[in-house]
Amino acid sequence: KNTFTVCFSVGYSAVALNHVIDFKEKKQEIIKPVSPSELFPSLPIVQGTSKRIKVLTRLTLIVSDPSHCNLLRSTSANIRLYDIIAVFPKTEKLFHIACTTLDVDLVCINVTEKLPFYFRRPPVNMAIDRGIYFELLYTPAIKDSTMRRYTISNAISLMQICKGKNIVISSAAERPLELRGPYDVAKLGLLFGLSEGEAKAAVSTNCRATMLHGETRKSACGVVYTVKKPRKVEEEETVPACKKAKTQA
Repeated sequence: KNTFTVCFSVGYSAVALNHVIDFKEKKQEIIKPVSPSELFPSLPIVQGTSKRIKVLTRLTLIVSDPSHCNLLRSTSANIRLYDIIAVFPKTEKLFHIACTTLDVDLVCINVTEKLPFYFRRPPVNMAIDRGIYFELLYTPAIKDSTMRRYTISNAISLMQICKGKNIVISSAAERPLELRGPYDVAKLGLLFGLSEGEAKAAVSTNCRATMLHGETRKSACGVVYTVKKPRKVEEEETVPACKKAKTQA
């Protein structure tokens, strides 16, 4: 709860409560998310506004075998209850599957050790086209110098392929001391190979886009929109002169 309180004291307007499942461990079940209202009966006000802070539920699945992806492909009732679904692929094959076929909102990038594979352009571009975002954690980078090197190295490898698009930087903090404010996180993004604008988007607009992607995944399979057809010049020329005069009058 202290970590939750600090999130909003440093300037955040939304936070996701993360439920992590590692399929390597036995007896892992996807349970219903705990309602934020049960944990926090009275939500604080966002600094500088009159809006209540938003609390989201998130499910992160650590997959190390292709069979683990079957659960995401199934229509599990409990999975659909989460606001955000993230997948943490451990191999290149699973990374390719996550980017191209899985119905998720986030693909987590390993930042605590050297990646066992290289990022390839086709699956990354496919994920971007599908509206999926890539998540980088900054907490390991402020904990240990070795993990800091891995974080920066893996992040730069990803930036060379995605060109700074669809990046989300988050904390995965478990203690208040591991949290940093949005402006500080944006500055860390510069070390990850992001430009100033891309680093700001990674802690603001991209996070909102991830939330909207999750809402779309839960509520709709597609979107229909209408576009007003522009009037052709030829149609205007065929109008009789008398009608044109009446219209102008």
